[in-house]
Order: sequence, then structure tokens, then C-alpha cells
Amino acid sequence: MAHHIGRRTVLLGGAALILSACGTDDDEPTSSGSGSIRGRFPATADHAYGTTTVESRPERIVVVGLTEQDTVLALGHTPIATTEWYGEQPYAVWPWAQDALGGAEPTVLSATDGMDFEKIASLRPDLIIGTNSGVTNADYDKLSELAPTVAAPPGASDYFSPWPVQTRLIGDALGLRPEADRLIEDIDARFKSEARKHPELQDKSVVFLQNAVSDGSYIAYPPGLSTQFLTSLGLTIPGYLEEYARGEEQSYIPAEKIDVVSDADVLLWATEKASDIDALEDEATFMNLAPVEEGRAVYTDGTLAGAIYFTTPLSLPYVLDRLPGLLSDAVDGGAPRELAS
Repeated sequence: MAHHIGRRTVLLGGAALILSACGTDDDEPTSSGSGSIRGRFPATADHAYGTTTVESRPERIVVVGLTEQDTVLALGHTPIATTEWYGEQPYAVWPWAQDALGGAEPTVLSATDGMDFEKIASLRPDLIIGTNSGVTNADYDKLSELAPTVAAPPGASDYFSPWPVQTRLIGDALGLRPEADRLIEDIDARFKSEARKHPELQDKSVVFLQNAVSDGSYIAYPPGLSTQFLTSLGLTIPGYLEEYARGEEQSYIPAEKIDVVSDADVLLWATEKASDIDALEDEATFMNLAPVEEGRAVYTDGTLAGAIYFTTPLSLPYVLDRLPGLLSDAVDGGAPRELAS
């Protein structure tokens, strides 16, 4: 995403941090019957295509981006529609966010062939959120005819803007900017806490890779937005990955040159199932990597990989509950050659 981690090449725990309202002034939020926060309205949100005003608390939120349902849920709202990215999770909501979803059953949209404006219109939205999307200006104009619409942050690439920026933007639209800020502060504090708990990770180098060889190349993530979750724990990302980067999202390392990552202290593979490890082990170039031979490689399961890719206020606590210990084992050469969850 997010990120956030950038889009996967193949397109393809945290509890909701619901904050109690305080104060009695009319412009202060008050609790609704569901335990959520009403927000402060009218609210305004500045995004890539202008400023959107939300006059009152939205009740029919449609998410047209890939991951924003997590942030909406974390801020105490339940979307009536989500958009499928990958994974085919129930209602496009992954395990780390299911508690926040509760018994709701949002409609799941598909963005595979572009925006389904007719379907979105049929849902009668009163707010459309697409901060982590490929919404074009033309799309925005059409969506805005249906309901107030919030697109990607100003200056952001499609599907590629920092999760705190998206969180603040969604918080603005929901009239919950202070609560959004607190979500960010709490997660930042958690990263700092985990870094203190794991001094063995400080200044160790790690290469984060996708789960398979594609067209003769291994796909890794260069220093930047997609690896911030690692550098926030005190790890470093080798600068040589930038030599293989295409744009800012991914580095494509030819299989015959993959030995360059043998200098890394740890390899983090975003595997999703046991057969992914089997497929990697069929690659001679993989088996010769020093971190692989020496037990310094971590292989995620599908849910942990998804949580890393989502990089949201709900997925990051899930990552922080699991990943630091796995990386610590790998630094010591004690990582098993099996899926880690």
C-alpha cells in the first residue's frame, strides 16, 4: 500500500479505535446509538480535485478505493459498500477489521473494469470515499453528482499515498479530524514502543519482496513509502534497490542478479500460502541466497501479507502484534522455513 503499500503487481490485530466523545457544546461530537461518533459538521476535505463539503453526518458511505473501509471502520462508521482489491474476504473486509464490521453486510463493488456508476447510484450514497483509488477527474465529476466525494490527497499518485495522509483526509470528511489524528498518534507510539522492545532490529538491513518470481525477476520494494513500516521499527532498506526500481513502487531484480540481496540481514517474503514457498524453492537462485540458507528469511501467511499491503489504522496493529518478533528470530538465524502468521 498505502500502502501505504503500493498496488501488488498481480492485481490482483487490531481492534477498532473508537474514541468516546466529550464536551457538551453543539459543535462537539456526540455518540450515536451504535457507539460511533457523530462528528463536527459541516465538514470539509481538501483532495486532488478540490474541496468537498459534507453538510451532516453521513449514514450511507460508499468506499470506491481499495482499503478505506478500514479507516472508516476505525473512525466508528460502517460503510454500506466496499470495493474488492484481492483476497476475496467477506465483504472485502479482512480478519483484522471484522470485529469493527460486526454484523454489517456491505455491498462489495468491483473496480476491475472501472467505476460502476449505475451500481453506486443504486446504493443512494451520501458520501463517497476514494482516497486510495484511481479516481480520475472525470470519475470524480460523475461521482460528485451522486454524493459528496473525496478523492486521493493532493499530489498523490493513484493508489499510492501515505496512510496518515489518507486517515486525516477521511477524518476531515467525517468531521472527525481530532480522532483521526489520535489514531495516527497511537500507531506511531506503538511503532516506537516495538522498536524499543527490539533493539536487535536497529540498523539491521531488510529486503521486502513479493511472493514469486515474475517474468524472470524478483520483485522487491525500494526505500520509501512501501517500506516505511520497516524503517519505523529501526530497520534499514538497502539503497541499491533503487537501481532496479520502476517508478517509486517496486524494484525488479533479474533472477541472475538476485544474489545482491544476500548482503541483507533479513529477507521478508510476502508469501500467502505454503505453495508459494515451494515455488520459490524451485528457483535455484533463491536457494543460494545466504539469508535463505542461514534461517534469516521470514515468510508471511496470506493474512499478514494482506495486513502489510493494506497499511491502515486497523491492519498496522495486526502487523505490529506479529512481525517484530518474526524479524527478531530471523536476525538471530532462527526463522523457520514455513509460513508465519
